[in-house]
Amino acid sequence: MRAVTFQAPGEVRVEDRPEPELLDGEDAIVRIDATGVCGSDLHIYHGRVQIEPGFTIGHEYVGTVLDVGDAVSTVAPGDRVLGCFQSACGRCWFCRRGLYQRCEHSRTFGHGATLGSLQGTQAEMALVPHADLVLRKVPEGMSDEVALFAGDVMGTGFHAIDATPMRPGDTVAVLGLGPVGLCAVQVARAAGAAKVLAVDTVPERLEVAQAFGAEPVHLTEQDVRAAARGATEGRGVDVCVDAVGDPRALEMAIRLTRACGHVQCIGVYAERAEVHMGLLWLNAITLGGGQANVIGHVDRVLAMMSAGVLDPTALVTRHMSLDDASEAYAVYDRREALKIILRP
Repeated sequence: MRAVTFQAPGEVRVEDRPEPELLDGEDAIVRIDATGVCGSDLHIYHGRVQIEPGFTIGHEYVGTVLDVGDAVSTVAPGDRVLGCFQSACGRCWFCRRGLYQRCEHSRTFGHGATLGSLQGTQAEMALVPHADLVLRKVPEGMSDEVALFAGDVMGTGFHAIDATPMRPGDTVAVLGLGPVGLCAVQVARAAGAAKVLAVDTVPERLEVAQAFGAEPVHLTEQDVRAAARGATEGRGVDVCVDAVGDPRALEMAIRLTRACGHVQCIGVYAERAEVHMGLLWLNAITLGGGQANVIGHVDRVLAMMSAGVLDPTALVTRHMSLDDASEAYAVYDRREALKIILRP
């Protein structure tokens, strides 16, 4: 089968790889009908996340079940499914408490030996472990492009808000308007945020955020702190989401947040970062972070997407062939697309 493989920083390649085989009774094999290029994939592409050359990458997928192990009961061959970006065993201490993102046996698709050696989904087929927990049937009438978001990007945007104490009527700031940040904007609005400040430098992304009901704030052409004070009678925002994963964004998030407010880091941090503990301590700000509990959220996210409460359609700005993956990564790296869908 054809698969997109990492070769070196800045280089991916489509190569022939063996077709996956069932290894465990809880496994499923899925024919990939659509897969996405994600901001997390760029961390691999840039060399921030270490991965072995030749490893199949990608972790977003919608497809059709081809085969299942004898212990799989919720999906069957022929079912159209979407999958979460990582697996979980469902039985360890963390899973029993619903903390699937910290499963002791978790494996993340397409991230090499560091995260479980689970081959990625930018391929014609993929092996999915713990299929009953990881896979969901796609709701009737939902397109591949929309369903794809439930297993990663919209689920991550949902977690960015759900993991905070945000209440209806609060003011939220979202720093970074990639697909995750824009999904967080949608979720915050759906959760009852009275105001959402959406911060970025790309005009097209600011326009999308505005269409979602946010107040766009240009990072370099406007005074972001003044905008936050102006929206909150000088207090600062109740919740600030760092959807960038950069120490400068974290510093800004802390400075935008009111006393006793909450900063949630949903952007990926792969290196050390300095935190202004003086500001955090003096203002009693709570700082949260880590991978999103997408498996724990996926059913609620799917329900909200099915109802049209959350709709990522506007985020898909390009469709390309799996064979054009090298170009797709270059396009995405140049920020010329919000979300690229690859089809084998």
